[in-house]
Amino acid sequence: MSTQSIPTPGAAETPTNESIEKGGASVGTPPRRKRRYRLHRTNWWATALVAVLSLTILVPLYFAIVTAFKTAPELAESGFGLPHQWNLDNFVEAWRLTEFPKRLMTSAIITVGAVIVTLLTNSMVAYAIARNLHRKSFQFLYYFFVAALFVPFPIIMLPVVKQTAALGIDNEAGLILLYTVYGLAMNILLYVSFLKSLPEELEESARLEGASTWTVFWKIVFPLMGPMNATVGILTCLWSWNDFMLPLVILSDPDSQTLPLAQYVFQGQFNTNYPVSFASYLMAIAPMMLVYVFAQKWIISGVMRGSTK
Repeated sequence: MSTQSIPTPGAAETPTNESIEKGGASVGTPPRRKRRYRLHRTNWWATALVAVLSLTILVPLYFAIVTAFKTAPELAESGFGLPHQWNLDNFVEAWRLTEFPKRLMTSAIITVGAVIVTLLTNSMVAYAIARNLHRKSFQFLYYFFVAALFVPFPIIMLPVVKQTAALGIDNEAGLILLYTVYGLAMNILLYVSFLKSLPEELEESARLEGASTWTVFWKIVFPLMGPMNATVGILTCLWSWNDFMLPLVILSDPDSQTLPLAQYVFQGQFNTNYPVSFASYLMAIAPMMLVYVFAQKWIISGVMRGSTK
């Protein structure tokens, strides 16, 4: 005999989400939210401003590219016109006159060394200052370093030249040291402002587990400083790669010239070979463009990590 249940007459049936409706919608089922479509309006004033500002970069870049492929008579005939024939003669001449491979290696050594030493040393100095700003001595150090931003380099140029020559560091190693020291003021300002946003509870919990100050810094703090390390690294890289003044007054050996110094050979007393010089400028820009193309993944990921903390 089947054990099928027989409903009792008059008995109240158990209400279900499907049987009870209120206002055309089920009580148990949450009402569907209507999608709101926001109308995204274009800010034409901001778009026009960005377009005009972009011309300040695109127009000189276009002029440099077309000039690098022209001859001197073509440049005198038309500055912004396209060359009659695209050839690489100016690039070959610039490669030969500047000894490009040798100068490229010198600039690369100085730039890479300056970036590495700057990131390792300036971050430690900034961390020590940021975590001890409640002390007057560290407050004095902070303002002392920041005040160096207001000291122009020409004022201290002659004493620096004499000191580097007396110490025997008027070479690539001395340049790396100077880039590290002269970038300390701006880098401390950036690092300290970033370190203030990092929670100190992470460091305190690590110390409770027995971690030393060095372990806390290299294992916890330094990885969290990725976005600011990327910023400082980019600024230091661009500065040391394109700088002309410091290598000019510091380097005493003509064979250790950087690319900006080697490009000065195109500046004559009465004329300038613009097509060859612009070809050399494009060759000097190319490594920085390659660095950005290959490093943009780490730069963007570092910025995204910083925005989600």
